[in-house]
Amino acid sequence: MNWLRLRHLAEYFAFRVVTCIADALPIRTAVWLAETAAWMLVHVLPKRMTRYKVARENLEHAYGDTLTSAEIDDIIYRMWVHLFRMVVEMVQLPRKLRLYNCAEVCQFRNRDVSVRALCTGRPVMMLGGHFGNWEIANFTFGMFGFPLAVVARDLDNPYLDAWFRRYRKAGKHRLISKKGGGDAIVDMLSHRGIVGLLGDQDAGNRGLFVPFFGRPASTFKSIALLAIEYRAVICVGFARRLPDDWDRYRWVRYEVGCEEIIDPLELDNDLDVVTERYTAALERAVRRSPEQYFWVHRRWKTRPEAVKRQRKKVAA
Repeated sequence: MNWLRLRHLAEYFAFRVVTCIADALPIRTAVWLAETAAWMLVHVLPKRMTRYKVARENLEHAYGDTLTSAEIDDIIYRMWVHLFRMVVEMVQLPRKLRLYNCAEVCQFRNRDVSVRALCTGRPVMMLGGHFGNWEIANFTFGMFGFPLAVVARDLDNPYLDAWFRRYRKAGKHRLISKKGGGDAIVDMLSHRGIVGLLGDQDAGNRGLFVPFFGRPASTFKSIALLAIEYRAVICVGFARRLPDDWDRYRWVRYEVGCEEIIDPLELDNDLDVVTERYTAALERAVRRSPEQYFWVHRRWKTRPEAVKRQRKKVAA
């Protein structure tokens, strides 16, 4: 047995221990542990280990002078609480969410609009971001008979990757590798299927720059290009955690919603406009609960001025 495989097995064993404990936790205990872990992350660990600087810079740029320093720190703390809670919720999801209690766990926003889009006979791109709990959104659609082809990155650890594949397939979904999965995505869209993906990652030097929280953000062109080529409808959605109400509900509550339906045909198949529209829709969703967004992600890593300089050098 080589050392790499041994390391992967050790990581998987540690992961399974954590997931087994998380699955057995009462929800109130899980919340307390999440708050404790977030407090330690924010106040005890060195800030360079928690990407505090990245999160703070992102929030300062996104909200400008509308937030005080203390309010920014509070959002960062509550972001970590949300992420720790999300781990527990994700593990417990297959056991806790059923059709009979779906109305208790999920509150739907613009449900009828979403269903109409899914029933048009055209391909649909279910587009979300690193906001709320995207696994609950995926699981809910599968439970109601709308299986998705979920685009996700392969994990370096093959044992962890296999676990996540089984997990997502339990929600009746098909998994498409983000790396080299273009043919599978095209196949789904060609057969009027539903593709689920996240659209708020930095797209690097080849991206299209559109405003996101008032700053130019490099955004993948492929989403709009595929929607235009295959006449697909883009449904921008989210799953946002609602305030806890332990007196009435046994588990967590989420608002599963559609922020906007975008039909490229109605926008004259304009690549820039389609990309701007879905990015703006994601921003509106995040603004409702900014503490549930993954602010440590370097969304504005690629800068337009740097790309312009690079292209001038290539042209020269």
